[in-house]
Amino acid sequence: MKTIGVFDSGVGGLSVLRALLAEMPDAHFVYLADGSHAPYGERSAQQVAERAQRITARLRKDHAVDALVVACNTATALAIESLRRQHPDWPIVGVEPALKPAAALSRTGHIGVLATRGTVESERFARLRARVESESGRPLHFNGQACDGLADAIERGDEPATRILCARYLDALRANANTPEPMDTLVLGCTHYPFAADILQALAGPAVRLVETGAPVARRTRAVLGLPEATRSETGTPQITLLSTGDPAPLAQAAARWLGTSVRAAHMDV
Repeated sequence: MKTIGVFDSGVGGLSVLRALLAEMPDAHFVYLADGSHAPYGERSAQQVAERAQRITARLRKDHAVDALVVACNTATALAIESLRRQHPDWPIVGVEPALKPAAALSRTGHIGVLATRGTVESERFARLRARVESESGRPLHFNGQACDGLADAIERGDEPATRILCARYLDALRANANTPEPMDTLVLGCTHYPFAADILQALAGPAVRLVETGAPVARRTRAVLGLPEATRSETGTPQITLLSTGDPAPLAQAAARWLGTSVRAAHMDV
């Protein structure tokens, strides 16, 4: 059985874990929520990089994980390159806004991107955007929007605040559009945001398709570990270890709500 480490600033990475569980039913997953430092989106690049390095070293040392999934767009944008330099012998898979899949799906070429400020303002995001635009055979318009406070509202389970913020940032996307073509695709560029997908879809309307990254990340993780593709007939039961640097109760509650599991979470100092 392979052991796979997964970490995020909070519970948002559970959206990636959900896809990993479906892709690798026989694996053991160690999920760490850095609750004492959440959210990452409004922290400095140095702070995020330092937390990512400490967490990565701890998961590798204490849990002997075979691969690491950085289930946070902000941490991927600001820290994954340094993590790979520090651990060149070890598979590390990150997440990034699904710009390329969105470009393939969009009919109008006008694509909205909701993400944290740390992601939107990162060099990695700028490079990704430039690469997808250069590889496209048609004009693309990516309209990025930093969503301060949204990940935190989702983390706290505050639905009224989540709804208000979703409406605010979708309105900002529409107001900042510099193209006559309507936005028909919306990238959820933070792993927390899929848990507000119903709200975002209702506000955006049926003509807008939402795109997230969990499934591609899960397929990539399985591939780097050299595991065969799971079949529908397999009945493997994944093992899940839930850890939090903050109060573990919200993590356990979120896992019960979004993963349908009754696994208890434990506190871990990192």
